[in-house]
Amino acid sequence: MSSSIEFIRQSLELHLFFARIMKEHSFFLEAGFTQRDSNLILEADTFRMEFDKLLADTVVLSNGVVSCSVLQSGEVITPFTLKAEMASAYFTGVNISTNLTNAESTLMCNDLMRVNSAFEQRVFMLNQRAMELVSDLAEFKTRILSAVMSCKIFTNNYPLLIDHILREAKFYYKLVQKLQNRENINLEMEAYKQEAFWNRIMAEHSKFIRGLLDPTENELINTANNFGNEFDKLTEEAKEAMDKTIPISKVTDDSLKATIEISKFKAQGTQGLVDCKIRSIIIPLLGDHTLREANHYLRLLKIFRKVNV
Repeated sequence: MSSSIEFIRQSLELHLFFARIMKEHSFFLEAGFTQRDSNLILEADTFRMEFDKLLADTVVLSNGVVSCSVLQSGEVITPFTLKAEMASAYFTGVNISTNLTNAESTLMCNDLMRVNSAFEQRVFMLNQRAMELVSDLAEFKTRILSAVMSCKIFTNNYPLLIDHILREAKFYYKLVQKLQNRENINLEMEAYKQEAFWNRIMAEHSKFIRGLLDPTENELINTANNFGNEFDKLTEEAKEAMDKTIPISKVTDDSLKATIEISKFKAQGTQGLVDCKIRSIIIPLLGDHTLREANHYLRLLKIFRKVNV
C-alpha cells in the first residue's frame, strides 16, 4: 500500500501532466470538426473547459507539493507552450486559457513535503473527479472514432490519431484507478508496460508529423519517418522483453537514447512552428503537446534505468 505522501504526490503529478493532455485532445477534436457537426464542436469544447477546471484545481493543490524532477522535466509546460497556445487560439478562434500556463510557470516544488488527512482527502476527491471526466471523454472519443470509421462524419484528424488519444485516456484512467486503490507499483513490471505503451505513442507521433508536413519538407519528412521506424522496432522489443525474450534493461537503454533524440527533434519542430519556419498543417500546440509527452517518457525512462541497474 502506498504512503500518504506518495499517494498525494503521484496523483498531483499525474494530473499536472495528463489533465493538460486531455484538455488539448479535446481542443484538437474541436478544431478538426466541420461546421456541419457544430454539436460535436460544442461537446468537445465543453470537455476542454472541464479539463481546464481540473487542471486549475490541480495547480492550486500542487504548489510546494510536487517533486522538483517533474517540474524540471518539461512535461508540465515547455518554453514553447505559451506561444503555441497563443498561436493556436489565433488560428482557430478557440479561447485557450493561457492563465493556466502562467500559473504553472510559477509552481514551486518540494521534495520534503508533509501531509495531513484533510489534504489527502481533497486529492482523493480530485482523483474521483478526474476518473469520471476521463471516462466520459473516452466514451466521446469512442463514439467519434466509430462515426469516422463508418463515414458518418468527417474530421481533419486521422482515424489513428483518434484511436491514439483514446488509448491515452484509457491509460490515464487506469493509472488514477491504481492510485485510488492504493496499489503498490512494481517498477520492473511498470517498465515493461510503460515502455511498450510509450514507444508505440512515440512511433505514432512520428507518423502524424510525417503526414502533416508539407510535401516540400523532404528532410523533416525523412527524419520523422526514420523515428517512426525506430520506435516501431522499440515497441516490438518492449513486447519481447515482456515475454522474457530479451532483457528489459536493453530496451530501456535503447528507448532512452531514441527518446532523447526525438525530444530534440520535437523541440526544434515546435520552435519552427511557433516561428512560422516550417511548412505544414500542424497546429503549433500539437507540436508542443507531443514534446511534453516525450519529456514525460524521458523522465520515466531515467527512473526505470536506475531500477534495472
